[in-house]
Amino acid sequence: MEIVQYGDPVLRAKGKRIEVITDEIRQLADAMIETMRKAEGVGLAAQQVGKALQLAVVDASVAEDRPSRMFIDGKEVDIKEWSPMVLVNPELEYGPEKATDTEGCLSFPRVLAEITRPSTVKVKTQLIDGRFVEFEAHGLLARAVQHEVDHLNGILFIDRMSSAAKASLAGKLKRLQKAQKGR
Repeated sequence: MEIVQYGDPVLRAKGKRIEVITDEIRQLADAMIETMRKAEGVGLAAQQVGKALQLAVVDASVAEDRPSRMFIDGKEVDIKEWSPMVLVNPELEYGPEKATDTEGCLSFPRVLAEITRPSTVKVKTQLIDGRFVEFEAHGLLARAVQHEVDHLNGILFIDRMSSAAKASLAGKLKRLQKAQKGR
């Protein structure tokens, strides 16, 4: 699948809630996982492949240099056993502590910025197999889930940048928008 670049209006669209997980939704999720892996990303939202849906895929287990932890019912689980994860209609509850770290986005090639986000997040979501799960995420997994859920709500990581960071990237962002309009 082609990844939508900054400037495409679908990136600002709030995703439609998925009422029924159909074969089409499962195929889309599989294609998104494949696309995310080919692009060497840790997450991908449906908006990034041109679909305004409440659907995202995440696999933070691939980034061994940026650890993640995941807890279900207060017990730590092996993130590799849960990855890649398909999130359907996810809802988040943010932890009180914040952390700043470098983020990138597959819709913003070669753009990195320091972004401050809650360091933990509780996630309520439906999985692609229809099960509902609640888990707590720490580390890169928490950051990746928040980044992707932002996408599902039409929020981009540049919206979370400091004004100084955004100003320093203004030229790159304008070039990305111009390139998108030329498509």
